[in-house]
Amino acid sequence: MCTYREDEQGNLILEDGTVIPEAVRERAEVYSRVVGYLRPVEQWNAGKQEEFADRKLFHPETEATSRNANPW
Repeated sequence: MCTYREDEQGNLILEDGTVIPEAVRERAEVYSRVVGYLRPVEQWNAGKQEEFADRKLFHPETEATSRNANPW
């Protein structure tokens, strides 16, 4: 996962020092499931958007390794 920060002009600065100017950035539309349907997250109600922000991603390869290391 890439980490970044934003400067005063709105440019993104990646952890390796790469600068992505605000002028060339594009807003991405994120889709996810809510009540069984894929919909843009921006169209969800405020409660569902907050729930989406609190979600934790599941990584099967990492989870399987950690469970096998300590089954109790």
